[in-house]
Amino acid sequence: MEANQKSLSKLVLAEICAKCENYIGLEGGGMDQSISFLAEEGTAKLIEFQPLKATDVKLPDGAVFVISNCCKEMNKASSSHYNIRVVECRIATKMLAQARGLDSSKLLKLSEAQKELEPPWRRCWPWWTSANTLHMTHFKLHQRAKHVYGEAARVLQFKAVCDSEPAESVQLLGDLMNQSHASCRDLFECSCPELDQLVSICLKSGAVGSRLTGAGWGGCAVSMVPNEKVDSFLNAVREAYYLPDPRRAAIEKQSLFVTKPGGGAAVFLE
Repeated sequence: MEANQKSLSKLVLAEICAKCENYIGLEGGGMDQSISFLAEEGTAKLIEFQPLKATDVKLPDGAVFVISNCCKEMNKASSSHYNIRVVECRIATKMLAQARGLDSSKLLKLSEAQKELEPPWRRCWPWWTSANTLHMTHFKLHQRAKHVYGEAARVLQFKAVCDSEPAESVQLLGDLMNQSHASCRDLFECSCPELDQLVSICLKSGAVGSRLTGAGWGGCAVSMVPNEKVDSFLNAVREAYYLPDPRRAAIEKQSLFVTKPGGGAAVFLE
């Protein structure tokens, strides 16, 4: 954009980038793209859609977040795992809307089922599915919807704890993260053995909360670690998860690190 002397807001850029992912066959959302543009140093962000907006969330001072890569890769675009979950949530939206007497013809998201009324319901199966999910004949609608609604509630609870800053805020936030991972693992089924093992090790090593992050089926876990336990935590996770495996050990320095909220995409001018 800078090179071509164009001027677009970060909100517009985030929405454009989210749509671009659909062109490779992935029914992705816009969370990654939104935070990549809208992030600000020193504050976490509550991302909301329709319309897109980002609200500051002040994190407690008593803990840091540690990223740990489970070293298993999953290409979302080359598999149907991610899109199947999208389709299951779409069908669950239709079923919930119909059960509640809502008109579901244009409802695709579970959030919309709570607030929208549309023209008469009609069956349109190919519209709900995607090219790499047409083979599916069985869907887990209840548990997928339960995860999505539960996760949305946990996000708001997380922000509420950060806003009210109770004395036990670090532990409360950690509990929410643990609930989130259990839901991702058991209800949404987007974890993997490597992530579950890593999360378990992180909790045993001193984290108050740990959960997969990103799409799942591989990638990273994020752990909330009290400040005074960071060094011992890093050493324990390194010894338990990375060093026993030569491949993991070779990339350990890039795979395990402390992080904090930073700024989003920007142009650096000399």
